[in-house]
Amino acid sequence: MYFSLASADIVVPNQEAWGLLADFTTLREIADTLPGNTSLQNKALTVANDIMNVFNNRDLSSIPQARKLAEQVFGEGWEKKGEKIYEEGTEKAQIWGIGYCHIDTAWLWPYSVTQQKVARSWSTQVDLMNRYPEHRFTCSQAQQYKWLEQLYPPLFERVKQKVLEGKFHLVGGSWVENDANMPSGEALARQFLYGQRYFEAKFGKRCDTAWLPDSFGLTGALPQLIRQADMKYFFTQKLSWNNINVFPHSTFNWVGIDGSQVLCHMTPVDTYTAQATVGDVHKGITNHKNLESSDISLLVFGNGDGGGGPLAKMLDNLRRTRAASNESRELPPVDMGHSVEDFFDTVLKDSNAGDKLPNWKGELYLEFHRGTYTSHGSIKKGNRKSEILLGDVEHIATLASLYKFHNSDYVYPKSTIDDCWEKVLLNQLLPGSAIGMVYKDAEILYSEVRKDGKRLIEEAFKALFPTSAQSGPGSIIAYNSTFFPRRDVVKIPLKGSASRLRSQVVQASKDGSCGYALLDGTNGGHISHCTGLFADCMPVSAFTNGTDHFVLRNSSVQLTISDGRISSLIDVELGRELIPKGQTGGLVIFDDRPNYWDAWDVEIHHLETAEPLKFANVSVVAEGPLRASLKAETTYGNSRISVTISLDAIAATVKKNSRSFFVFDAEVDWHERHKFLKFEVPLDIHSESATYETQFGHVQRPTHKNTTWDAAKFEVCGHKFADLSEFGYGVAILSESKYGFSCRGNVLRISLLRAATAPDADQDIGSHEFSWALMPHQGHFLESDVPMAAYLFNSPVYVRYAPEDLANFPLVQARPLFTLHGAHNVFLETIKRGEDDKFSPQNDSSPTVVLRLYEAFGGHARIKLKIARHFPVVKATVTNLLEDEIEDLQLLHAEQAEDRLTSVSLDFHGFEVKTVKLTLGSFAGLKEERELKRESWVTIDH
Repeated sequence: MYFSLASADIVVPNQEAWGLLADFTTLREIADTLPGNTSLQNKALTVANDIMNVFNNRDLSSIPQARKLAEQVFGEGWEKKGEKIYEEGTEKAQIWGIGYCHIDTAWLWPYSVTQQKVARSWSTQVDLMNRYPEHRFTCSQAQQYKWLEQLYPPLFERVKQKVLEGKFHLVGGSWVENDANMPSGEALARQFLYGQRYFEAKFGKRCDTAWLPDSFGLTGALPQLIRQADMKYFFTQKLSWNNINVFPHSTFNWVGIDGSQVLCHMTPVDTYTAQATVGDVHKGITNHKNLESSDISLLVFGNGDGGGGPLAKMLDNLRRTRAASNESRELPPVDMGHSVEDFFDTVLKDSNAGDKLPNWKGELYLEFHRGTYTSHGSIKKGNRKSEILLGDVEHIATLASLYKFHNSDYVYPKSTIDDCWEKVLLNQLLPGSAIGMVYKDAEILYSEVRKDGKRLIEEAFKALFPTSAQSGPGSIIAYNSTFFPRRDVVKIPLKGSASRLRSQVVQASKDGSCGYALLDGTNGGHISHCTGLFADCMPVSAFTNGTDHFVLRNSSVQLTISDGRISSLIDVELGRELIPKGQTGGLVIFDDRPNYWDAWDVEIHHLETAEPLKFANVSVVAEGPLRASLKAETTYGNSRISVTISLDAIAATVKKNSRSFFVFDAEVDWHERHKFLKFEVPLDIHSESATYETQFGHVQRPTHKNTTWDAAKFEVCGHKFADLSEFGYGVAILSESKYGFSCRGNVLRISLLRAATAPDADQDIGSHEFSWALMPHQGHFLESDVPMAAYLFNSPVYVRYAPEDLANFPLVQARPLFTLHGAHNVFLETIKRGEDDKFSPQNDSSPTVVLRLYEAFGGHARIKLKIARHFPVVKATVTNLLEDEIEDLQLLHAEQAEDRLTSVSLDFHGFEVKTVKLTLGSFAGLKEERELKRESWVTIDH
C-alpha cells in the first residue's frame, strides 16, 4: 500500500502540559497497581482527583498548580533533581532498569527493512543518552551491528562512541538472537564464535551475558557453549509463555547436559518489551519466584520490532516511579545507570556465587510454539544441508591448504567460508513463523551457500586429486567426509560414456540406465573404493504375492506392507517381531488447528484426529542383491505423496551386530490447509522415555502423561534421530532434514509437513523431497550405533571418478591424518583452520588446525588422538570455542617402524565438548608415508 503526505507542521510542545500528563499517568498507574488498602495507593488516587479539580483547560496557569499537587506523591522539587533522583532513597534497588529494543532480524518484514529499523531505533537511543544521563541501552546481534557499519557508517561511529562511554551495552555474544532448538551444536558454536570475534574486533570487548529472550525453547547444550564462549550469565524469558505449566524459577543456576552451569535470570516482568509502567516495576517483585534467595529483578523495557526501543516517556515514568518510592516503601525502588552485567554481578555476590539459588538441569523446554519444528520444511532442509556442507568444506579445504602437492598456490578460502557461515547463521533466527517474503530471501541465501560450498569443495578436490572429476570415466572412488569407517551403496549413472562403468557396479537397473556400486571404507580412511559383495554382506530381495502384500528382506531385517500399511517389522537374526499384533505403521494425517498462533503452534488435541493413510500402487522397483526397493503412492485431498522404500545389503555401520535400516525417500506435492503429515511406527517396546539427539549429545523425554510436565512434551525437537529402547533392543527413526518428533506410549513418530496459513498464506505449498530411515538395533540405545548411523545417513560420500594413476595421489597412499583410540563414544565433529592463521600463498607459516570433539553418549571416556607422522605438530592446546588457549597438551611421539605417530591423551566426561588446536611446523610431505600401511581414520572399540 502507498500513502501520500498531505501536510506537515512544525509545532512547539507545551512541556509543562506534557509533564502534567506524565504526572497524572504515573499517579493512575500507582492507583491501579497497588492494593486499595495501602497508604500510597490512596494518596495517589486522592492527588489525582485533586488535580482533576484544579486543572482548567482554558487556563494555562492551572497546569503548574496541578503539577505542584503531584509533588505530594513524588516529593518536593523532584523534577529538578533529574537523574540525581536515583541517588536518593534506598542504597539497594530491587528493580534494575535496562533499555532494550528487540528487533526480530526478520519476521513480518524482510532483512532489508530490519536494516532500516536498526538505524532508526539505535539513533533514537543515542539521542536519549544525551538527554537522559542515566539511560543505558543493551543490544545484541552482531549481524545488526555489521549492517549498521556497512550501511550507516556515521551512525555506527556514534554508537561505537557510546559503547566506549559505557552507555550502549553489548550483550548476547552471538551473530543473531538465534533459534536454540534446531541449529546444530557446531552452528551454535559458530554463533558465539562469529559474534564474539566481531564485538572484540570492532569494540575491543567481548560480551559477558548470553541473551536469547525470544527463542522458542533452549537446548541443554547451551550452558556449556556459553561458558566456552567466555560468558557466564544468561538472560531469557520466553518460558513465561508456557501454555500448560508455570516455570518455577526467576533467578537460578541453569545446569546443562554436561554439568556446566550459568547464572540465569528470567525477568519476573515476563516480557522483554516492558513499557516501564508502575505495574511493570511492581510485578518485578510480586511475580518473582525466588525472593528467598534473590530479591532483585531486571526490568527490560522498550518497544521492539521497529518501535524504536525505550521512549522518553518511559524514562520520565521511571524517574517518577523512583521519586514515589523514595517517599514511600510501598513501591519497590527502581535503579538506572547500570549494565546487565552489574545486575548479574550483584546476584552472584548476594547468592554466595549461586550457592543459594535453585538449580534447573537440562533443557528449558518451551510449552508453546511446538509447530515451528516442522513449519517451512524447505528452510529446515536448507539449514541442515548447509551446516553439513560447510563442515565438509572446512575439512577438505584444510587438507588442501596443507597438502600442496599439485597446487602450491592453493589458499584456504577463509573469507568465502566466513561469508557462507554468516548467511547460515543469519537464517537461524527463522524457526518457521515469518511471512513468505522472508523465506524467499532465506532460500536465496541458502542457494548461494550451496553454490559456493560446492565450488569450494571442487577446488579443494582439484588440489588433492587433480585429475579426478565428478563425472566421467575412470575408477569409482568416494571421499568420506566423516570420521567413521563405513560402507555405502551409491547409485551410478550408466548412460552414454558412463556405460564403461558397468563392470564396477554390483547391480544394474532393469533398463540399464543406472547401477548400484558398493564402496568400501571400512579401513577407516577418507577414501572409499569400489568393490564387490563381501562375505558378510546380506543380499537383499523384494517380493510380492502380486496383490497387496510386499516384503523387503535380507538376513538382518524384514519389512512387510499389507493392505497399504506397514504390518510387520522383523529382526531376522533374532526372529523378533517389532510391531505389536493388530497395529500398523505408515503415513498419518492429523487435523492441525492451533488455538491462536498458526505457524507457531500445534495443540495437544491434534493427536485425537489421526487419519492413517494407505500406500497404493505399490511396486517392486529394485530386486537386489545390493539394493531392493518398493515404490508406493498415496493421495490425500489435493496432495500426492510418492515414497520409495529401500533396503541395502549392508549394515547401518561397521559395528558388530549392526542391523540394516530401511530408507524412505519421499516426493510430495503438498496442497493442504491446516493438516499435519507424519510417519509413525508402533513398537513392541516398553520404555518410560524416548531418546532424541540434541546439540553435542542427546536428551530423554517421557513417553507417558503422568504429570502435566510430561504431558506437555507431546511434540519435541530432535536432530538426526529419535529412539525408543528397552533393555536389549530398540528402534530409531533417522532424519536428514526434519526436526519434529513425538513418542506417546509405544508409537514413535517423525513430523514431515504442516499446512499453516498465517503469517505465510502459502506455507509449504508445493513440491518437497526428503528422507527418513527406520533402524532396528540390538541392545539399548546406549549400547547401539544409532548416533553413528544417523551421522552417516546425513553425510553421504562424495563420489568421484579417478584415472588409472590414482596411486600417484599422495593423500590416497597416506595414513589417515587423525585416528581416535580407546573409546567409541567420542566423536570428531570438526576439522578446520585456526581463526588467526594468515591465509595467503606468501604467508601461511605456522598454520594451525582446530579439531572439535565431543562425548556423544553421556559417559566418561579417555582417548588417544593419534596424528599421522607426516603431520608436523609442534604444539597441541585445548582451547575454548573462541580458540583462546587454555591448557597445553603433552605430545607423545612413537618411533616404532609401523606406528611412528604423534598422539595426545584426552579425557572426557558426559557430553563434554573439547576443542583442540594443533600448531604445525615445517611440512615435510608424504614420501615416507606412501610405504606405510594405512590405518583406519577412526578406530572404534566395540
